[in-house]
Amino acid sequence: MLTAQFHRILIVSTLVGFCGFASAQPVTNTQALSGTAATDTLILKAAQASFSEYFELLALPNDAAVATDIQKNTDWLDKAFTRRGFKTQQLPNKGKPLLFAEYKSPKPDAKTILFYMHLDGQPVLPEQWAQASPWQAVVKKRDAKGKWLEVDQKALQQQPLDPELRVFARAAADDKGPIMMLLATFDAMKTAGLSPEFNVKVLLDSEEEKGSPSINAIAKANAALLSSDGLLILDGPQHQTNQPTLVFGNRGATSLTLTVYGPKLPLHSGHYGNYVPNPAQRLAALLASMKDDSGRVTVAGYYDKVKLTAAELKVLAEVPDDEAALRKRTGIAKPDAVGSNYQEALQYPSLNIRGMQAAAVGDKAANIIPHQAVAELDLRTTPEADSAYLTALLEQHLRAQGWYLTQGEPTDSERATQNKIASLTPGAGGDAARTAMDSPLGNWVYGVLKQHNAKVVRVRMMGGSLPTQQLVSALQVPFVILPLVNADNNQHSFDENLRIGHYLDGISTLLTLLQTPY
Repeated sequence: MLTAQFHRILIVSTLVGFCGFASAQPVTNTQALSGTAATDTLILKAAQASFSEYFELLALPNDAAVATDIQKNTDWLDKAFTRRGFKTQQLPNKGKPLLFAEYKSPKPDAKTILFYMHLDGQPVLPEQWAQASPWQAVVKKRDAKGKWLEVDQKALQQQPLDPELRVFARAAADDKGPIMMLLATFDAMKTAGLSPEFNVKVLLDSEEEKGSPSINAIAKANAALLSSDGLLILDGPQHQTNQPTLVFGNRGATSLTLTVYGPKLPLHSGHYGNYVPNPAQRLAALLASMKDDSGRVTVAGYYDKVKLTAAELKVLAEVPDDEAALRKRTGIAKPDAVGSNYQEALQYPSLNIRGMQAAAVGDKAANIIPHQAVAELDLRTTPEADSAYLTALLEQHLRAQGWYLTQGEPTDSERATQNKIASLTPGAGGDAARTAMDSPLGNWVYGVLKQHNAKVVRVRMMGGSLPTQQLVSALQVPFVILPLVNADNNQHSFDENLRIGHYLDGISTLLTLLQTPY
């Protein structure tokens, strides 16, 4: 519950009047901390004061591949946290520094919570966006026909504030929105004369969208600086119902390049068809051997390490997924038969073909036998079945199918002696992480969410990937993931957006959290 001090300050506050930011149809969302008019007004004022900074931050391109842009984002956020009383430090990372910030609680013997977010974003194709630029944030609202129409930014300063307004820009939700929610929460606390009930540390990653290749080494090198009693990750979307959501793990992701070699050079299909084996055909057959018609991976041992208890299956079944709506939205008649429901399917490792290439199609197609065929795979890992384990199983499967594995382009000797030649090359990625659903940290955050919400969705392990395992293995700290943004935010795609009702509710949730001792 909120501290007595917090209630006392808000009751006598001059910030009175109901702001009316509770969620409206068609979105059902948390109404955290909307119990008093003064509290709602405090949150509204902090949010509306933060919008100009939010738009300024969104105007900074943040593709992790561009070091100069990442540096500008880090510098901007360094100043923003410093203005709010944080002590900051940029952690070097080959021209793309991470940002560390710390705010100490005046409470004696206060615990410490490390908040993780990321300041980088996905690349953009500006021509796909329904606005002048992905880096020029706009405000939109749906009309009666459901079409998004741009409205004046002044709409964000109206009272009552329409929760269905949305801000469209790259990184609006993933992950600059939660960063600004945290900054606005500290503004609200300052207005109310409050301090956090625990020490707050913040780590802003600069390469999360690139797999956070350096974060494990950086965390180990700065273990004392980042030490905490718990890791709270503010990333990802809420459940599709937009109910408050708490996630206890995430699958990992590792990429592999499978190359099947054919003739030394592309050959005329008229002269050599029926004589020289076609690597594209062989690749197709090889990939087909990895899954059955029901979508289950047939590589021996692939699912064997995942054992779900009856209690865990019950928790998975309690997540309010609308399976019919999922099939309609994705455009499928029947899902893969890996789990009995959507959540159960996400508890197992997956094998996905994310791209294939052999010669050309369309106007550039030629009558040739290609010299090679390539498939890019991504494997979603679990704590029980990590990338090393799954990669080893794939290698065994290839050899069992009669394939000779080489390193790179095969030599003349290999070509002369081996009938089926392929290579399997690992790429970037990270492994999965999961924490117990009844951990002290999880129970604390769950208790905060339950204070103002009848229903809280608890997810054992989400399908997407975060650098959780890299951080947890380096810092040896318990963690949970607290998503704060709308489920339909279009992250990683064009027209990414953040619903204003979620922005306000996110500040409410963080305000309650920061005023609840751990």
